Amino acid sequence: MEIELTQAKLTFITESSELLVEMENALLILEKSSDDQDTINSLFRSAHTIKGASGILGIDHVEKFTHVVENLLSKVREGEIGITNEAIELLLECRDHIKALIELAASDAPLTATVMAKDAELLVRLTQILGTKEEKPRKEAKGADAPAAAITGTLAQTDAWHISLRFGPDVLRGGMDPIPFINYLSKLGEVTSLTTIFDSIPPLEAADPESCYLGFEVDFKSDFDKKAIEDVFEFVREDCKIHILPPHSRIESYVELINGLPEDTLLLGEILVNGGALTQPELEEALKLQGRPDAGAEEGKRLLGEILVSEHMVQQDILDAALLKQKKTQEVKSKEAKTIRIDADKLDSLINLVGELVISSANIDQQAQRIKDTWLLESASSMLCLVEEIRDTSMKIRMVPIGETFSRFNRVIRDISKETGKEIELEIKGGETELDKTVVEKISDPLMHLVRNAADHGIETSEQRVSAGKPSKGTIRLNAYHDAGSIVIEIIDDGRGLNRKKILDKAIALGLANTAQSLTDNEIFRFIFEPGFSTAEAVTKLSGRGVGMDVVKRNIESLRGTVDVESAEGAGAKVVIRLPLTLAIIDGFMVGVQGSSYVIPLDMVVECVELSDAERQAASRRSYINLRGEVLPYVRLRDFFRLAGESPRFENIVVVQYASVKIGLVVDELYGEVQTVIKSLGRVYRDIQGISGATIMGNGKVALILDIPRLIACVEHEASRAS
Repeated sequence: MEIELTQAKLTFITESSELLVEMENALLILEKSSDDQDTINSLFRSAHTIKGASGILGIDHVEKFTHVVENLLSKVREGEIGITNEAIELLLECRDHIKALIELAASDAPLTATVMAKDAELLVRLTQILGTKEEKPRKEAKGADAPAAAITGTLAQTDAWHISLRFGPDVLRGGMDPIPFINYLSKLGEVTSLTTIFDSIPPLEAADPESCYLGFEVDFKSDFDKKAIEDVFEFVREDCKIHILPPHSRIESYVELINGLPEDTLLLGEILVNGGALTQPELEEALKLQGRPDAGAEEGKRLLGEILVSEHMVQQDILDAALLKQKKTQEVKSKEAKTIRIDADKLDSLINLVGELVISSANIDQQAQRIKDTWLLESASSMLCLVEEIRDTSMKIRMVPIGETFSRFNRVIRDISKETGKEIELEIKGGETELDKTVVEKISDPLMHLVRNAADHGIETSEQRVSAGKPSKGTIRLNAYHDAGSIVIEIIDDGRGLNRKKILDKAIALGLANTAQSLTDNEIFRFIFEPGFSTAEAVTKLSGRGVGMDVVKRNIESLRGTVDVESAEGAGAKVVIRLPLTLAIIDGFMVGVQGSSYVIPLDMVVECVELSDAERQAASRRSYINLRGEVLPYVRLRDFFRLAGESPRFENIVVVQYASVKIGLVVDELYGEVQTVIKSLGRVYRDIQGISGATIMGNGKVALILDIPRLIACVEHEASRAS
């Protein structure tokens, strides 16, 4: 039982995190469009689901607080409380507080004094809004002398419950008197109208004095639910016909309850019972009346609905709401049937096993090549194809869209706008672009730093923008797309841009540059990624302490990525991040230099050409070749890694491209394409330039994986120093 509860709690925490994201997004939408009813309903459902799930699991502090939030959202849905900036601000704080409560529940930690103080503060503010709402005018109830409500199968036209009673003929024989049941109702509420029905009384000569022929139509005001009212007649339930219709004012409540039910059942009867509009005995009676166990599913549902309405067990409005809920549930179930929630650790374990399978299959293929057995070669080839398919499928499982990460910054931009008084709009493009889940998790914090800097340093105040001839509202754009086997993420703002002179002066003051150097804009802008570098004139809550940008660069480079800055003063700035699509398994191109093997990511390989004798002879004078009329700089991996020994007679150039930069790598041997499982080199080798990791080959030897972006940066740096 403990294991099941723990698993249920983990599921609750995971699903609540998703619901909290939905709540935040809904609130941000409502801030711009307060009359979006679909968004209001979505917001209510999220809070309702969290409240219900936390109550089932016994997480009382979450359930109690969310219940009050749900009350407020219920009034918003009904139009009794309007969406104002004050309400949005309060609900966002409530959403953050619910998140904090769930995090404490996840770690089984007690509530801290800070959390309890925040809880009390928010409850007071929620109560104030709920207490100052304008009450909707209530419909005037009919008095006790009003006639019984007509049962038409649609609506009860009074503000009271309507109970239709037809006592069975054997009630008196069983020792039961109908009148005490009517009297007992008055303890649960007020009987406003009582009409005795004599239709079933036979002629006097045919009447049996021991039989009961009475029936009643009762209008009854009570705050109790349908089940409690029905329980009054529990002892005579089997011998009587009892139909209970809710008051007109409660129909909307039942519809709301039905809409708020979790999507966990497809049965119409269960939806009505769970929503409180139908009791279990009524459902059983209707199913008996249906009397068609062999009917088709769709026909059965239709007939059940007809019976419930014709027998006055539910109103048509409530039935319509239940049918709509059933349709939505079917859509959700259909969607859920196509997806499954998998624990991240299990997924990582699967990828590790696939990696080992890739290595083992490469070893088998190599042994088959050595033995030269035809049947073994064919089997090894088939296995390699299957392993490649398994690898590709496994990697696709790890791929997730980056849009969810992007959408989190809507709240960040909103809060910064409120705090700084600036008008800032966030535009998102390419949110459907997919990359490895590990990359997504690790890129979130660097992106947060960059977005905050763009909002705090980049975007000007409305007055400054208007005086500069710009729109009063600044724009920050997040864009993502695939390019040459990498994912490119751009953070673009239309603010003031980077001040080239101020950055250069600061770099000189810190000893990062000197006045004699002639630096390009790109080289100057790279100084902002140095530790402790900041040109901010004042420290704010958001930035200006000189920390963050160096961490951004370090984190991105740890993912085998690069970060660059482009800017024009007064016209904004653009930060471009390039990242590998995955950190686990890649297709590579293997080369050899002085007996050592190296792997180049295949997506970056353009072509391979032979280094001619003429080019070899000119190598002592220059480090570039003429590639079909194009100047191609190259670097000898032998020299770059300082490998001893003489160059072989024949050498090759592997042309690689990263972003818009293309260079050649001079190598001794070309081994061809390989499937590569990336292994970390560990801390000792972390700072080796040009190497991003290692892989185990089929023969058990280790091959180093070339880090093309950093290798290109090293070559450019060396060329700059030489010039």
